[in-house]
Amino acid sequence: MKATINWTGNASFKATSGSGHSVQLDGPPDRGGENLGPRPMEMLLMGIGGCSSFDVVSILEKSRQEVTDCRCDLEAERADEVPSVFTRIHLHFVVTGHNLKEKQVARAVSLSAEKYCSASIMLGKAGVEITHSFEIQAAE
Repeated sequence: MKATINWTGNASFKATSGSGHSVQLDGPPDRGGENLGPRPMEMLLMGIGGCSSFDVVSILEKSRQEVTDCRCDLEAERADEVPSVFTRIHLHFVVTGHNLKEKQVARAVSLSAEKYCSASIMLGKAGVEITHSFEIQAAE
């Protein structure tokens, strides 16, 4: 896996993935940023949510659950001192579908957390407290 980060001025950078996709990153305004894109730590948090959401949906689909939507709301806390690492991350999944079984959703979230989500497992091993919760909503 590869990526390239190019400085685009002030505290702004263009990040390009090895697969050719780009995203603009920017620093906070008090450090020269112009709010042109997410902060790098926000990207890391979004990456964890994306990685885990991919797992949850994939596991549920393989379990023949009829998922129509999945949202992951993340909240994180960071250390006050530099480096301002994540100290706690909570992922809350809102899974929508037809006749979803609570046991299957719980299993999908647990498998992602404990076995499949490389991003959150990596940070957990580095000492970040990572917690998960979920709710199920019936599709209309």
